Amino acid sequence: MNAALVWFRRDLRAFDHAALHHALQRSARVHCAFIFDKTILDHLPRADRRVEFIHACVAELAAELQQLGGGLIVRHAVAEQEIPRLAAELGVEAVFASHDYEPAAIVRDDAVAKALAADARPFFTFKDQVVFEKSEVLSQSGTPFSVFTPYKNAWLKKMLAEPECLAPLPVEPLAARLAPPASPPAALPSLEALGFERTNFCELKIPAGMQGGAQLFEDFLTRVAGYGTARDFPAVKGPSYLSLHLRFGTVSVRHLVRTVSELSARGLAGEGGAVWLSELIWREFYMMILYHHPHVAGSAFKPAYDAIAWESGPEADALFAAWCEGRTGYPLVDAAMLQLNRTGYMHNRLRMVTACFLIKDLGIDWRRGEAYFAQHLNDFDLSANNGGWQWASSSGCDAQPYFRIFNPVTQSQKFDADGKFIKRYLPQLANLDGKEIHAPWLVPRMLLADKGVRLGDNYPAPLVMHDEARKRTLERYAVVKAG
Repeated sequence: MNAALVWFRRDLRAFDHAALHHALQRSARVHCAFIFDKTILDHLPRADRRVEFIHACVAELAAELQQLGGGLIVRHAVAEQEIPRLAAELGVEAVFASHDYEPAAIVRDDAVAKALAADARPFFTFKDQVVFEKSEVLSQSGTPFSVFTPYKNAWLKKMLAEPECLAPLPVEPLAARLAPPASPPAALPSLEALGFERTNFCELKIPAGMQGGAQLFEDFLTRVAGYGTARDFPAVKGPSYLSLHLRFGTVSVRHLVRTVSELSARGLAGEGGAVWLSELIWREFYMMILYHHPHVAGSAFKPAYDAIAWESGPEADALFAAWCEGRTGYPLVDAAMLQLNRTGYMHNRLRMVTACFLIKDLGIDWRRGEAYFAQHLNDFDLSANNGGWQWASSSGCDAQPYFRIFNPVTQSQKFDADGKFIKRYLPQLANLDGKEIHAPWLVPRMLLADKGVRLGDNYPAPLVMHDEARKRTLERYAVVKAG
């Protein structure tokens, strides 16, 4: 074809890019566009680190495309309307984009496809944010998996049988086909023009864009062998910190999997390489679940769990507010929530601890916690966030049994033994030692006072006693057992 348009969404990079690769192969001239979609942005708080991250990524993408001889058209509009309009304005013969698996995105893409078809323009979409999607990994009976381990085994078997699934989809060899930018190139709309305020994003020094993703991955490869153990300790530099980059596609999942698989094959990734690959497979598992079972966005995967009676009313609202603000009286839970509120990041072990505490210690509906994380996590991804919360509430596929209830004190003692992470966010507890910091209410009041801690004053008393809350949870979940 003579001209095509590539619509960037969750794939903010100019390398190993499915839609861009295929558009360049099929078209003599390829335009590129990114839409700051009002349908999404209008529902976000006016100070949102994610928008700053995306803004920085889009600026870098525009510069990289210009370096390759092309350009990036950036609009602030309703994408569903703007893409068909832009396609007509440019006179392209087709629009190319990457698959998106979220219910709202599927509806949006269907509407775009219909609008384009009305003008005789096809809408081509391609797999890009996962290695395997939709129904590519099925059980022997041909149905979607609902348990992770057999899914993982089938996923790994398919990857080994089809090594081409990890092959890069290059852009540079055909970059001469990129349509040159307007002269002069249109300026990127400022954050303020988009209706957003600055946050502490720059102070946090969060690496953005393709370069930031590459730096993080390079650093992680020096630590990957120890990932299996290090990932559980929030005070340790254990994770890859790539979840935000995977969310917005500044890294290629094919490249990540291929690199770690090759290192593992050469015995250079240790046990950690296999564990990290397993985490990437969990990500695809939850995307597959959301695609095949869209009802999980708002309801339990296991319908029987929707019968649970959660705490409600002013008292429950006060408990929820204390959890949100890091005022539960359980130091590890509070430190984790303060980390989330101040940085937009929360360590994965702590996501499980805080979620279990809200659901099984405070008796609050998991959907309230899910929504709070959705608003505050930089790396919020509907499928992973929903999967994690349903795992914690025991209502999801392959979730922890309802009677398995994390003890927040034991978790604290095991994974932050010296209280190093806790003290980073709760400096008022800095003088407590490793035996005292996990449950300050058990420390004699005089000793606490000597160490500058006053329960109910500069640090709260616990909202609930875990043992009592555990009994209430087992009673609450009895409706599931009875069903």
